[in-house]
Parts: sequence; C-alpha cells; structure tokens
Amino acid sequence: MVAKTGRVPGAQLDQLVRRTLGQWPQRPPGLEPSAKQPGTWLRARPDLERKVTQPYLKIPGAHRLCTLPDGLYLHFSTRAEEPYVDVLCIEACSTYQNLLDKRSRFAPSTGSLLAVCPVEWLMEPGIPGNNIPRWRLIRMVKKEPKVPLILPVRDARVLFALQDRHFRGFMSSQTAQAHEFFCPMDVLTDLEGAKNPALRALIARAAAASNFMDMPETPAGLR
Repeated sequence: MVAKTGRVPGAQLDQLVRRTLGQWPQRPPGLEPSAKQPGTWLRARPDLERKVTQPYLKIPGAHRLCTLPDGLYLHFSTRAEEPYVDVLCIEACSTYQNLLDKRSRFAPSTGSLLAVCPVEWLMEPGIPGNNIPRWRLIRMVKKEPKVPLILPVRDARVLFALQDRHFRGFMSSQTAQAHEFFCPMDVLTDLEGAKNPALRALIARAAAASNFMDMPETPAGLR
C-alpha cells in the first residue's frame, strides 16, 4: 500500500525522493533488455553511497545551467565506434511552476543534449558489494578513463511525479508528449515503489523498444 505524502515542504520532499530513488536498482524497474537497448543501464543519480560528482546533462558548449534530474538512468551504446547514451530522467515536481520549468528542459529541440559522466564516478563501483568500477561495466569503454565521458543523447524519456491534486488536474486537461510519462508523487516516494506493478508497467512503456510493433528476439547473453 502506498503511503500518502500529503503537503510535504519542498526541501523535505527532495530528501524523501532522493532517499527513495537511491534504493532503486541499476536498471530502471520494469524495463527489460531488448535488441533496441542491448547495452548497460546504470543508475547515475542519485548515488547515496559516495560523495562524488554525479553525471548530469547539458547542451554543447554550456558551462552553466546544467540539468541535474532528481533521478537519472543511462543506457550506454555497446560499440565504441558508435558512442551514444539513452537517458531516463525522473523529476519530482512539487508545484505546477516546477513542472513547467522541468518540462521545458526536455522539450523537443533541434539542438543536441549531452550526458557528462565524471571520471571519479566512472572509477567507483556501480554495484553494491562489487568492486568492479563502472567503466568496466560499459562495453563501449575499452580502457580506464582519464577524462570525463561525454556522450550525445540518442533518446530521452522523462518520468514526472506530481502531487496528487496536480496529477489529476494535469491528466484531465493536458496531453503528454511522446517522451513524457506521469505518476502520482506518492508512488515515487514509496520505499517499495520500484516493486509497484503499475509503475513498472509505466516505465516499461518508456523503453525504446515500446515504439515498435515487433522486435527481434533478445540474444540469450543480453537477458
């Protein structure tokens, strides 16, 4: 059963969302391997275990106004000759104004979006209880990184969590863009939220493969 958060102050809500998302697995819950996304998924934000600079999003040439989603998953290409990353962002919006601001950051654009993975983040273990550094889990990276890994974003999907009254109001009067997905805030802040069947089904629809009627069978080594 999902506990109701009610009117939680912004700072307290941010902490609650961060603590919850920090318990989510390395692969987005409900998102299965496919021939469309056969590479490595890693949870980039938040990282509650270590105090290192976490990955972020930016536009080329920008040194400020970087995008720091509440939650960020990265799917890395398997081929060094064709580097890219797919992103699944998770944004908790406490107000309508907050929603409008965050939606604008991911609006369709002719400009490029880059994902920046700092060296210290790549060097840290990505799986609790395992000392293998993240860069070794990324098949397109062939040697220990000395500089940040900066990759073009091929595909971006965003899960917005809204306060219950905002969720119902938005759902009744607005239309989501193709890359946008919405859930009630109480589902996101639930400590067992990653196991919620409805949330897992929603995130599964955010997979790149979900846009296609049929996909080749996933090779056994990718399951």
